[in-house]
Amino acid sequence: MKPFKIKVPATSANLGPGFDSIGIALSKYVTLDCHSAETWGFTVPDKDKNSIPAGKDNLIYKSALYTANLYNQETLPPFHITMKNDVPVARGLGSSSTAVVGGIEIANQILNLQLTAYEKLKIACEIEGHPDNVAPAIYGGIVVSSYDGNHLDFVHFTKGLDELTWLAIIPEYHLETEQARALLPLELNYKKAVHASGTANVLVAALAQQNWKLAGKMMLQDQWHQPYRKEMIPGFDQVTDIVRAQGALGLYLSGAGPTMIALFDTISQKELQKIKNQLSAYEVEALKINKTGAEVNSSSLQSNGMKLN
Repeated sequence: MKPFKIKVPATSANLGPGFDSIGIALSKYVTLDCHSAETWGFTVPDKDKNSIPAGKDNLIYKSALYTANLYNQETLPPFHITMKNDVPVARGLGSSSTAVVGGIEIANQILNLQLTAYEKLKIACEIEGHPDNVAPAIYGGIVVSSYDGNHLDFVHFTKGLDELTWLAIIPEYHLETEQARALLPLELNYKKAVHASGTANVLVAALAQQNWKLAGKMMLQDQWHQPYRKEMIPGFDQVTDIVRAQGALGLYLSGAGPTMIALFDTISQKELQKIKNQLSAYEVEALKINKTGAEVNSSSLQSNGMKLN
């Protein structure tokens, strides 16, 4: 089989009150160069070797095998995968989702399953448990979705997003999703839950109507997870004050954290540099929307820039 390459974007989930249901694809990537081999294995970047396994315990392989099993294939022909990883591990930028989506696509290519994007998303939801990160990794743009373990519904949109800047403020430490979920309450007061739901509804409507100022305001008013999780994010309030002083419309905890993302409709180089100077303990990176989602190219298609769905 000819070599092929998979490119999967980073994702940012929740956007504040859109807990477990809203996600966006951003301009950071995991690239997988896939070649036939005698045994399965991965070449992992040096910086990730302590976090990403190089054998069959790699989540990419597990996701590929899961997909194969769904289609009555007990094994997969061996491949060697060389990873180029721009998405930090366990920082709230969808590193596990890039692995899941990449693995599903590897099985799709090796076994010529010809899966639709929706079929890939259903499989990814089965593996991940919820669609907030995997949906934009597959479709690009912003995806608002609902999944109950059986039924999957979603809305995908990209209009008006090109000019926005999503400023990622990335701490140097990791925060595992399971650890962050343990901080959440088992239940919410009914009245408080209704208000939290209303805030999420307004966020979705604002995003759809391209009312970025209102969307940013809603990001700051989440009641589902940020009030609880920010206790594990030293400096969350300080970061909020700093970016808002430079014109940020809002800021939210990306996924389970610890990365924070500030939304800007416009930001100058001077404003960006001032933020970087004030937040020198963080990696600060200005990102754009990714509108295409995961892409696949074989050596024979690269010159044509073709995307396989």
